[in-house]
Amino acid sequence: MKKLVLIVSACSLVLACKPSAEEQTLEQARQRTIDSMKVELAKQEERQRTIDSMNAVVAAREEKTRTVVVNNTTPTQAEQQRKGWSGAAKGAVIGAGVGAITGAAVSKKKGEGAIIGGLAGAGVGAGTGAIIDSEKKKKGK
Repeated sequence: MKKLVLIVSACSLVLACKPSAEEQTLEQARQRTIDSMKVELAKQEERQRTIDSMNAVVAAREEKTRTVVVNNTTPTQAEQQRKGWSGAAKGAVIGAGVGAITGAAVSKKKGEGAIIGGLAGAGVGAGTGAIIDSEKKKKGK
């Protein structure tokens, strides 16, 4: 009899610890919910990676097409003066031309006279232009 009571109590203890069919169904439903949430999180992370890569591509394109603004300043007085020819340079060119024509016309050796006349005319023209430049500077100050 002792053995029989012991066997019956052991069996009832084992059956009492075993979850019922309803509890098993609830546990399976919870597990399915958790699994579906994990799947949705994985999909969301994949979408976020796609969006991040698209943003990186857009940023790279914007970097390539960035407009650079250059702030141009007005030229200084020295730069403005260098734009034109000085009076000495103009005088030298004009004097060389006139001297070459005159030297060729006067001399019996046309080539030699043109060279000598051109050099002399350039010297005289440069000197005259320099004098005119200095007078303009004095008047300007």
